[in-house]
Amino acid sequence: MRISIFRKEHFNAAHRLHNPDWDEKTNAKVFGKCNNPNYHGHNYDLIVKLTGEIDPKTGYVYDMKVLSDLIKEKVLKKFDHKNLNLDTEEFKNLNPTAENIAVVIYTILRKEIDKALDLKIKLYETERNFVEYPA
Repeated sequence: MRISIFRKEHFNAAHRLHNPDWDEKTNAKVFGKCNNPNYHGHNYDLIVKLTGEIDPKTGYVYDMKVLSDLIKEKVLKKFDHKNLNLDTEEFKNLNPTAENIAVVIYTILRKEIDKALDLKIKLYETERNFVEYPA
């Protein structure tokens, strides 16, 4: 019997959406306010979903405390209250769109979580705009 568990976390981060291969006019046209050279920020909500079999010994798919600690150590510590463009290695050369942030978080966590469990990341940039990876 497969079942899904979810852990919701929150972090704040600033970023600028910008393609260095384009001129300022093109960047402004494509990214609008999100291309502000002084950056802008979001209050991100992160939902990590794990799907798998219930362990008959523990009754868990995955220990929620372990998942919480893992997210805090590997994701929140890196990104919370940071300027993603300036303060993180992951986005030095990668545009920190919600899509790219979700893929980066997935990649970080996938290395740490048993491959027998399906992992899905849902990232809310605003309450109306969110992405999910993998789709």
